[in-house]
Amino acid sequence: MIQLRAVTKENIDDVLALKVGKDQERFVSSNSESLAQAYVYSKTAYPFAIYHDETIVGFIMMAYYEKNGYYTLWKFMVDKRYQDHGYGREALMQGIDFINNKFGAKDIYTGVIPDNKVAKGLYESVGFVFTGVYEDGMEELRLQLEDR
Repeated sequence: MIQLRAVTKENIDDVLALKVGKDQERFVSSNSESLAQAYVYSKTAYPFAIYHDETIVGFIMMAYYEKNGYYTLWKFMVDKRYQDHGYGREALMQGIDFINNKFGAKDIYTGVIPDNKVAKGLYESVGFVFTGVYEDGMEELRLQLEDR
């Protein structure tokens, strides 16, 4: 069973210890960088540790992107030891539900590095579509929540 839980003083070291494979490092920010951003944007960033039962398996952060006026899947990673178990897909769905239920958002955006075929495939499998926008070396994807 997958759960999203707040990052706290009790689990922060476990969040910081999560790692992706060497070949994936260019696709994601480190969790230390992500948590620093969450601290700075504390009013609009929503970081969560991803748990499978009582084992921490990943990290996800949703946010409100004030500059563009929309909600976003900002950070997302599953530790290399726990990939290919379906945990990422379930955590992604819970992150989407969090934004939808808490804020009633009409859509959610995210960005993906074009070479990251695994992430792109996952996002597309839950309904994200390419918007045609490339920014900072990333493709922008949008999920319309009203269509769900």
